[in-house]
Amino acid sequence: MTPKQRREAAMLKQQAIVNAAKADGNRALTAEEQAQFNALQREIDEAQAEIDAQERGLAGGTGAAAAPPAANPQQTTPPPATAPQTVPADGQRSATEAERNRVTEIMALCRDFDVDPAEHIRNGSSLDQVRSSILDGMRQTGSPVGVQVTRDENETFRQRATDALMLRAGVPVATPADGANELRSMSLRDLAIECLSRDGRDTMQLLRMQPDDMYGELCRQFYNPTAAFPAILDNTIRKSIVQLYNAVPTTFQAWTTKGSLKDFKTTADHEYVIGGMGDFLLVPENGELKPDKPRTELLPNRKLDTYGRTFSMTRQAFINDDIGFLTEVPGLYAAAAKKTIDKQVYSLLYNNAPIFDGVNLFHKNHGNLITKGGKPTQASIQAIILQMQHQRDQFGEAIYITPQHIIVPVGYEFELAVILHSAQVVGSNNNDINPLYNYPINIIQTPVLNALAGDKEVPWFMVANTASAKHIQVDYLNGQETPTVRRMETPGVLGFQWDIYLDWGIAVRDFRGIAKNPGEKIAAE
Repeated sequence: MTPKQRREAAMLKQQAIVNAAKADGNRALTAEEQAQFNALQREIDEAQAEIDAQERGLAGGTGAAAAPPAANPQQTTPPPATAPQTVPADGQRSATEAERNRVTEIMALCRDFDVDPAEHIRNGSSLDQVRSSILDGMRQTGSPVGVQVTRDENETFRQRATDALMLRAGVPVATPADGANELRSMSLRDLAIECLSRDGRDTMQLLRMQPDDMYGELCRQFYNPTAAFPAILDNTIRKSIVQLYNAVPTTFQAWTTKGSLKDFKTTADHEYVIGGMGDFLLVPENGELKPDKPRTELLPNRKLDTYGRTFSMTRQAFINDDIGFLTEVPGLYAAAAKKTIDKQVYSLLYNNAPIFDGVNLFHKNHGNLITKGGKPTQASIQAIILQMQHQRDQFGEAIYITPQHIIVPVGYEFELAVILHSAQVVGSNNNDINPLYNYPINIIQTPVLNALAGDKEVPWFMVANTASAKHIQVDYLNGQETPTVRRMETPGVLGFQWDIYLDWGIAVRDFRGIAKNPGEKIAAE
């Protein structure tokens, strides 16, 4: 084959690789395809160099014919031989590099606009000429110009790689990105090579790089805000944390209220509850409406605190292709954050510390404490409900309290199921009607109370619907309930490191919406 034929054949093979990627959802080239593409590009460069050398030979050394000696009788000595013209090696390398850049840029531009680049490469068009040709074609066909209709290819690849890592780690993904399944078998090293080659690095050089050297290269990329590999790790960690955090089996969120604060300052003292309006008065004909002045009471303050940890990907994890650090380790920290909130909420109930009015949360002055403790029974449940329903608001007015949740330690769930779902009183002589039959109360069982009590009496609680009376509230910074992950840039530290933190605060909004029975000891089975 002539050099031109070799060049054309290599270009056709390159186009076949690009077309295959387009047909597969317009995906990016894999590491293997990129290596083949680069090898073909080297063949094109070599063929082009031969073509250039042949053309220079024809134009420089023997191509200009001289007049025959007989036609110039005055000349008695032959003309000196003309030395063949040569091109310096640096110039040849520059020409080869320029041609390689031209082909690469044209193919990238044509791929973005779904245009065949073969003819533009063959006829020697410059990048500006190709760009002008594409714009002219879009004007003729009426296609929009300057409108971004698809997501950036780099962002698409990152989303695809993120879902692939989650699938490989066993984390379920509801709707994986197109092409994620094709990438899920890639090792961390293969993914790093793919990312670096997309940034213009030589694929063959990356394939020959030792894992330890590759890790060092990625650590340098860690500080580049546009680098793909660290961004893919960030996205994978964030998505896995959200899923794993929501799956943690805690119970505080089932009955507490959720609030939002915009900063870490203690809430201002001007938060009030307004009431004490009094009754509407009869207005006789032509009578006068009498003025009334509502009274106000201060509400308790609220404040946020920050809780967090740091975790990292070590050299060994990368070299061993251990992707557990992407899902399992962050997931454990996310679970720890949610369990910490759960423990703090139930510790607040169990420890019974003084609240905003200087009195213990559960106290006879608050009317929310049963004097004699015992396990949940029909009689004790009715007693705590009736006590709650006798509460009055801050202004002495009656409150319509609706009990909604009963919070118990482990050991009472099955007994409560019998109490709340039996039509007759179990064990009664005359099968008495059960007044708690299908009473609308949710059973919330938590082992945290057992752990806090140890071998002492374990209390249980009745909680009202928040629309009728307030009780415990968990506040988050700007409503952010899941932990935040931030890539931590620490020069001199070997490895990829992240901060994981969450801002929350727990406040007693009122004591009227919750009541306590001191309970009794629960024998270990």
